[in-house]
Parts: sequence; C-alpha cells; structure tokens
Amino acid sequence: MNKSYWVKGVVFVFFVFMQMNTDFLSAQTSKNSLYKQTSEMADMMIQYDADKGSVTRFYASSSSQENRFSRPDAGGGYNSPERRQRFLALITDYQKQMLKLDFNSFDINGKVDYILFKRNLEDQAYQLNEEQEKYVKIAKYLPFENRIYALEKVRRRGLSVVGQEVAKELNDLNKEIVKSISGVKKMDSVEMVLADYASASIRGLQSTLKNYYSFYNGYDPMFTWWVPKTYTVTDSLLNVYASAIRRKGKTVSYQKDDGSGIIGKPIGQAELVRQLKLEFIPYTPEELVEIANKEFAWCDAELLKASREMGFGDNWKAAQEKVKNSYVPPGKQPEAMFELYNQSVDFLKKYDLLSIPPIAEETWNMYMMSPERQLVSPFFLGGETLMISYPTNTMDYEDKMMSMRGNNPDFSRATVHHELIAGHHLQGFMSNRYKPYRNFPTPFWTEGNSLYWELLLWDMKFPQTPEQRIGMLFWRMHRCARIMFSLNYHLGKWTPQQCIDYLVDRVGHERANAEGEVRRSFTGSYGPLYQLAYMVGGLQFNALKKEILDAKKMSLKQYHDAILRENKMPIELLRALLMNQPVTRDFQTNWRFYNK
Repeated sequence: MNKSYWVKGVVFVFFVFMQMNTDFLSAQTSKNSLYKQTSEMADMMIQYDADKGSVTRFYASSSSQENRFSRPDAGGGYNSPERRQRFLALITDYQKQMLKLDFNSFDINGKVDYILFKRNLEDQAYQLNEEQEKYVKIAKYLPFENRIYALEKVRRRGLSVVGQEVAKELNDLNKEIVKSISGVKKMDSVEMVLADYASASIRGLQSTLKNYYSFYNGYDPMFTWWVPKTYTVTDSLLNVYASAIRRKGKTVSYQKDDGSGIIGKPIGQAELVRQLKLEFIPYTPEELVEIANKEFAWCDAELLKASREMGFGDNWKAAQEKVKNSYVPPGKQPEAMFELYNQSVDFLKKYDLLSIPPIAEETWNMYMMSPERQLVSPFFLGGETLMISYPTNTMDYEDKMMSMRGNNPDFSRATVHHELIAGHHLQGFMSNRYKPYRNFPTPFWTEGNSLYWELLLWDMKFPQTPEQRIGMLFWRMHRCARIMFSLNYHLGKWTPQQCIDYLVDRVGHERANAEGEVRRSFTGSYGPLYQLAYMVGGLQFNALKKEILDAKKMSLKQYHDAILRENKMPIELLRALLMNQPVTRDFQTNWRFYNK
C-alpha cells in the first residue's frame, strides 16, 4: 500500500474520531445546559398549570371580570360541584398521561419533577374529595343551587334570554329561599366547619347570580325592564340565608377560648402524619418533638456560656434582659437594619459562600409595618421588601417598649440574612430565574434554607460577642420552640395560652410578641407544619451539606448556588437530584437526616 495513502487514512480516521468526540462533548454540554432550565416533565407541568388556570377561571363564581382574567385562582375560593368535578377529571387525565411516560429514560431532573408532580396531583385530588365529602353533608341546605347554575351556564356563552321568564324563575327561587330560611330557625346547631362551608357555598351562589345579572342588565332591554326588582330581593334573601346558616354553627371541633382570644383548629395526629409524608419527612410528630428537645439542650448550654462571659453566671435571663435593652432610639431602626444587612453581606462575600447577582443587591427595599400588622408579625419580615416592625406613635407605652426590646440589634442581627441575602430575597430572585415551572413550594425549603444560614453563620463565628451570640441563640431557641408548641397544639395537648407562656418562660419573648407569634401561627394563613419547618428544614440542609462535601460532589459555594438554581422542593428530593441518586416512580420518603 502506498505510504501516503496509509497516512491519509489514519489522519482521516483520527479526524472522524475527534469530530465524533467533539460532537459528543457538544451534545453533553447542550444537555447539561438544557437541564439548567427544564426537564422531560416541564412541558406537561406547564400545560397542566395553564389548563388548571383555564378551568378555574371558566368555572369561577366571581362577578369581577377583571379578577377572573388576572388571577388564576379567582372565584372566591369556592368550588362549585361542577368546578370540583371538572378539576378531578382534569387531574385524572394528567395522571393517565403520566403512566404512559418512560420514567426510566429520564434524567434525574425529570425523575424528581415526575415524583413531585405526581404527588401534587394526588394531593389536589385528595383535597377535592375531602371537600366533596363535606359538600355531601351540607347539600341539603342548597336545594336551589342547580337552578342558579342553570342560569350561569346560559350566560357563559352569551345566549339570549327572555326577561319575563327570568323574572318568574327568580320569583319562584325567592319562595324556595324563604322556605329554607324558615327551616333554619327550626334546625339544630351544626358543626362550625360545616356551617362555615354551607355559608360560603351560599355566598358562592350569590356571587354566581350576581355575575349572571350583571351580564344582561343594562344591555338586554327586556331583561332590564323585568328582572332588577326581583333580583334585588333574591340577592338580599341569599345574604340573609348565608348569615342565618353561619349563626347555627357551634365550635365542636375547635378549641375553646382559653383566655388568649386565639381560637384555631388543631388538626390531630393522623393529619399531621399525612402532611409530614407529603413533605417527605419520615418522622412522627413525637420524634420531631424529641429532636426539638435535643436542639434546645444545645442552645441551653451555649446560652449559659454567653451568660457567664457577660458576668451573669447561670442567670441567662438577666443576660438576655441586658441585650434586649440595647434597642435603638425611635426612628433609628431602619438605618440600624441597613447596617446589619451590610455586615451580613460583607461576611458572605468575604468567605465567598455563594453567588450574589448584582441586581439582587440593588433591588430590595424597605417599608414600615403598620401597627395592625404588628399584632400578628411582631418582628420584621423579608423578601424583596424588608418590612420593619417597630413602634409607632399610636401604641401605648408597654407595647412600644416590648416592640423595641424584641427588635433590638443583637436579636435582629441573627435574622437579617434570613430575610434578605442569602435568605428570602435571594430565594425569590433566583426562583424567578431558574426553573420557574417547578411548582413545589414548601416551607421546609423556603424557611429551612433561610434558617440554614443562621446555623452556618453561627458555625463560622459570625457572632463575635456574647451579646451577639445571645441574639442568635434567642432565634435558634425560638425555632425549637416552634416545633414544640405547634405540634403540641395540633396534637391537642396545649392551648394557645400555654403556647404563649412557653415562649415567654422558655425562650424569653416579650409577652405581646409571643401573643403575636401564636396568633399568626394558628389563625393566620400558615399551614400546620409551617412553624416546625424552619428548624427541621435547616437541619435537613445542614445534613445534606455534610453528605455533599464528604462525598466531594461540590464545593460549599457550588452547593449553595445549586440549592437556589433548582428552585423550591422538598429537601429529600433535592438531595436525590444533587446526589444523582436512583429513584423510582413510586418514591417514598426514607431519609433519616438527624443523627445527634
């Protein structure tokens, strides 16, 4: 063979090999880039959210057209039987689609999305079926609902109506509502939760009818001549009926007022366990209380060390009292918070702990919290907006002093990073920019990650003085106490007043602040697991950090960046994703993350 041909052949083969290798590397790079923002499940999840929004708006009972199109959850939070069944059908359709997917061919990103999307659908179906069971119990109070829905179905397509016939239908409807109102006077009391639901259902029908009336009135001449007077009576009667049903409610399943004025609804052992499983927390409520006790013991030991350094011996409450009295003068709290923020961010940058986009630093701002809001939020809140909680001229002396003492600089130093960077503000900033299709919000990620920074910065000696350590320990004890009082309350063991006393005596809260904390925990918009999610989520993030660093999977900075770029999700699934662990279609929680 001619030597030159042989050489050319080798060169050609080498060139082809290199080109194939280059193409492979390029494909891998492209694939890795793809998974920065999407997965095999993203399209289906986006389609579902859009479909759910369409169904929600179409079957809404709200009379505000602007709200119907601007808010995907419009409709007053009320699910008519029609809308509830449509949601269940939608969920069933997507569940069938998921069964056809080749789960085993997915990247770990797609597998995690599949598991969590499947969980979301199952939980939504569970909630709808629970609502249906409740509806069956109150349907007897709504004998006229189908007549109102029949009117609304006509309106949705803008069909012509005969004004005289509509007026007659409403007149007949009025007679039926009057009969129902009379029946309420003779009926026995009903469980409060059912009375509330029945009343809300009547209000939903009232809103649906208003929607119908507003559509035709003023536009259809004969409707406008015949209907308004009769409709006004119908609307008034529905209002009377809803109020009458509500007054028949009795607090069977609610705790009685124990003097605190706070009346929530404990959910009980079975529901706590169900919700913990939903969040991929493989611990019982009792085991979580035990964890809280162990963490509290650590705090106690550290608190005594700081108290002794300050010259108060084992009298930690006296040491804490001195710290509380280090509050800044009225009017100076915002600039004090800004100074604490600068110290916190400088520390993060000094040790290069995570990536901080310049625009994230640029675009947060402050607002002052109203006195009314401070009744349920006695400490500052964060996110893109830092809401300063501090006394106003409208508060009396004791409330002013409790607010200033509870928001002193050493206490606030412990949480400014929790609320801004690297906490809630940076979380929201990154969640809007990375995998926003992931609709898996959980306080174990949101609050747990912010709490994790408190744990990490403690370990890295961010608090320099015993006063600063007492400030950080106050909040750490507070997070332990949240596990204790929220679980004991929902297990039916503690009343709200016992929870308040526990925060005052065991943690050192000002009483007004403790009352605000308990009030927002049990009567606000927080879920039953929200308050325990701070410390439990923080412990999960801490355990995952150790696993990842020990396995040399990532550097500390890479770990922190990865958390924010994967968006919110239960931490056990984040662990599977970051560690690229094998997972099955029917994945069950099993990560025992606490080893102390």
